[in-house]
Amino acid sequence: MITGRSQVRVLPRALQSLHGKALQAPAEGSHVAVVSSSNARAIAEELASSLGWAHIPAESRRFPDTEGYVRMPEEHIEAIRNEPVVVVSNTFPDAGIVETLLLLDLIRDLRAGRMENLRNIGPQAMDDVGTGVILAIPYYGYARQDKRFKPGEPISARAIGRLLASHCDAMVVLDLHAPAVLEDLPVPVAFTTAMPELAAHLQDTVQPDFVLSPDKGAIDRASAVAEAIGCGFSYLEKTRIDARTIVHKAKDLDVDGKVVAIVDDMIATGGTICRAADALRAQGATAVHAACCHGLFTGGAIHRLSSFVDGVHATGSLPNPRGVIQGGPALARGVHSILDTWT
Repeated sequence: MITGRSQVRVLPRALQSLHGKALQAPAEGSHVAVVSSSNARAIAEELASSLGWAHIPAESRRFPDTEGYVRMPEEHIEAIRNEPVVVVSNTFPDAGIVETLLLLDLIRDLRAGRMENLRNIGPQAMDDVGTGVILAIPYYGYARQDKRFKPGEPISARAIGRLLASHCDAMVVLDLHAPAVLEDLPVPVAFTTAMPELAAHLQDTVQPDFVLSPDKGAIDRASAVAEAIGCGFSYLEKTRIDARTIVHKAKDLDVDGKVVAIVDDMIATGGTICRAADALRAQGATAVHAACCHGLFTGGAIHRLSSFVDGVHATGSLPNPRGVIQGGPALARGVHSILDTWT
């Protein structure tokens, strides 16, 4: 059974902020502010609602030259300074990275009491309330560039992580493709998963007889979903025939007359899912559903998938037309795991 805190892992980093001050947990009965960027409004509302905290959408817009602008309205400044703050923001697409950094920087200024502004509105300086900024990332952009495949390449996932860590006191990441890439960051990182919510959704709507991982990389997630549902599980092995041909072969697969759910961390073009669905149909599966945490659905993926599967199910980690599973509760578990470590 996959439930609760058992599905959150916090990297064993020193639980001190970059400024050397002890991080403080919120007072009992207090309400942490949940601030969202423009690309994570819905899932931030889910997180805030599941914890009974206040959701504060930051103002955001674009200048005519496409540069981004973010601002925290004056009426919310006190909430930002009172308790730890959870910033919910995606680092995808690239503009999301910039918006996230701007949002983290303005919140750091507010908490430090740096209020000076050219229009001389309000107090120009206030007391420093200290550290306590948690960045919660529903979809971590550049996650798949977690290795150096050729000489001269950056490890992009690590580079983005280091940049973000320099602007916050802790991070929460939802269903990261390869968590090991963030193991050396200078702030605590909690890895959380929406697989409990995904399993419950599939059980309620699809009632699969069998869960399949499309490759070895998704085995842990897919097997956990199968265990939660109480059904069979297997995975496909990829065999590359040539530069353009990949064959998927089943391992211990018995799906004749069964409803099958293919579970992965993300679906981008949908090509892997389509090939897996083909293999399942050939083995006699009566229905095939695709489920993931992150629905990127690039290059007409939804249309392509509709020819191969009977349903597509994703969380709203990114805004997408198949975001029917709540990811906010999973982020909330990660936030709680961070707060539990603070004094």
